[in-house]
Amino acid sequence: MSIVVRFAELDDMKAIMQFDHHTRQEVLESKIGLYEIIVAERCDEIIGFLKLEYIWSKIPYISLIILKTEFRGKGIGTLMLNYLVDFLKMNGFGTLLSSSQVDEVPPQTWHRKKGFVECGILSGINEGGVGEVFFMMSLE
Repeated sequence: MSIVVRFAELDDMKAIMQFDHHTRQEVLESKIGLYEIIVAERCDEIIGFLKLEYIWSKIPYISLIILKTEFRGKGIGTLMLNYLVDFLKMNGFGTLLSSSQVDEVPPQTWHRKKGFVECGILSGINEGGVGEVFFMMSLE
């Protein structure tokens, strides 16, 4: 299974929007232009993507990592994370943040396995009053 990880291009918009139903198209287009969306591609098909935000315009934060169900647990999320980490290091960033809902144990386990450390919780910010646990990774 040959996987290509790269920054998204505008031609990827239709595929990205199939994964992300919450973000407006013009926002996604802007993020693509700013190198804030990374895609995983197999046989010319987008099978997942990672969306990056910046807190206070300076701290990178992974707001979404999503893969088609049949490709989960195969190391593709790790490939996208590694691609992002390399990019951030080349551009002088020292920290990366990410998060997961407090009731989602598998993503929390994944974050810890990848070197993220829990750094805080926001209580009740998600639907149904579910909190969000935040993780930090040192890039230095």
